[in-house]
Amino acid sequence: MELGLLRCRSQYLAAVRLLLLACACAGIVAPASAAGGRWDLLQRSIGVSAMHMQLLHNDRVIIFDRTDFGRSNLSLPNGRCRVNPLDKVLPNGDCTAYSVEYHVASNSFRSLSVFTDTWCSSGNVAPDGTLVQTGGWNDGYRNARTMPAFGGAGDKSCDWSEKQDALGANRWYATNQILPDGRAFIVGGLDQLSYEFYPKANPSDTSVVHMPFLEQTKDAVLNNLYPFVHLNIDGNLFIFANNRAILLDYKRDTVVRTTHAHFVPALATCGRIKITDASPAWAIETMPSPRVMGDMILLPNGAEVAIINGATDGTAGWDAARAPSYAPVIYRPDHSPGDRFEEQTATGIARMYHSSVVLLRDGRLLVGGSNPHAYYNFSNVEFPTDLSLQAFSPEYLDPCNDMLRPRILHPRPKGSAASVTYGGKMKLEFSVVPAAASERRRRGRIGEVSVTMVAPSFTTHSFAMNQRVLFLEVTRITAVRGRGGKYHVSVRMPVTAVLAPPGYYMVFVVNGIVPSEEGVWVHIQ
Repeated sequence: MELGLLRCRSQYLAAVRLLLLACACAGIVAPASAAGGRWDLLQRSIGVSAMHMQLLHNDRVIIFDRTDFGRSNLSLPNGRCRVNPLDKVLPNGDCTAYSVEYHVASNSFRSLSVFTDTWCSSGNVAPDGTLVQTGGWNDGYRNARTMPAFGGAGDKSCDWSEKQDALGANRWYATNQILPDGRAFIVGGLDQLSYEFYPKANPSDTSVVHMPFLEQTKDAVLNNLYPFVHLNIDGNLFIFANNRAILLDYKRDTVVRTTHAHFVPALATCGRIKITDASPAWAIETMPSPRVMGDMILLPNGAEVAIINGATDGTAGWDAARAPSYAPVIYRPDHSPGDRFEEQTATGIARMYHSSVVLLRDGRLLVGGSNPHAYYNFSNVEFPTDLSLQAFSPEYLDPCNDMLRPRILHPRPKGSAASVTYGGKMKLEFSVVPAAASERRRRGRIGEVSVTMVAPSFTTHSFAMNQRVLFLEVTRITAVRGRGGKYHVSVRMPVTAVLAPPGYYMVFVVNGIVPSEEGVWVHIQ
């Protein structure tokens, strides 16, 4: 089993190579014609702008914005109000919510109570499935917040818990990476040239580890905001900041390897690197159009990456960009140079600064957010605050692929997560239309069955933290006798927590490039 990653601030795990993709962008170009995919408006308003998103294993997405931003369009639950003298806009009281729980199956949402400022914070999912959210701004600099994944569809009892001063340093624009032992590695942030771990063995421990690399790459403007981090297959951490990268042995606080990037002064460049090479080197590619603030999300087939949101002119920040990037792009790492990018159907909603996107278990991308200017402002600005939620369905969800799409029968997609162990085997039963085999041959581009294992990301600021896709080793696949179109496939789980840190993952059966209509949740520990 091999792993891979991808960067326009995302990670890509592939069976054939380990990649990193970095996009640098600015300028204005006219959009190209659309090629595929479909947009659906799910909610005209959830009342809150989706700066941060995390899918949990109960198929609910936790969404939140900053809290000191002026009144949202959603009330706090149970008639609660927040009075915080440190609030920059409403210090005398605010009864509106800045977080929601979105229920995917029912396309419904409810307000949640988060009180300290989560502006530009970070997060990860703990091995037990709890969202761990750290840092922020103002009264939230050193806070840790948790949100459990509660049970049934009617359960409305769960909400945020907050712990004051749980971190050793202010973490505003920091990054969280889940480790093989289940802790989070938390690194960087504005004027923070250090890292630490959470949770602490001793809650009173406020120590941090100085990181010279962040000092060496510090920029007067960028200041190492949201350094990119990926857990490599050797157990070390690949960390990318500004235009340099290192491989860090965090257990010994030792830099194992240093790499340098050279980005040519083009307007739409991406750099890719295979970090497991003996001498990693960057290769430069060109996107169909410039893009800043774009999200890169790994698709469940393991063969494609969606580049979505952002703008074609300007930079990240308040009122600093124009010309929204309405058309997503699909990136196919295994295609030949010049044939890797394909523009998709455009949306009509601008998703720029403070937008986010997550992969859902049915293969769609949930897209929301955008506050390209300061504060909740719904009028008299060029790009009003957007509170809507959309779903983007990649081309593999087109009805013309229905006959090719596997359907997992066991474990039940609607059931509880299946428990699996490192190095253990898992057996899945799936069905596919019997005629799909001949259709696969006719199309040519559809290949053999594979099984992927996808870690849901914590997404904010064009960065999908902890995103990961693994191709599982298929040890056996057999047809079920007397049941046309039904098959059993046995796969071997990753052998160590370095390959798959403990926690919840989505498992998909993939027919060539067409993933199953739903993945199933598994819990590995």
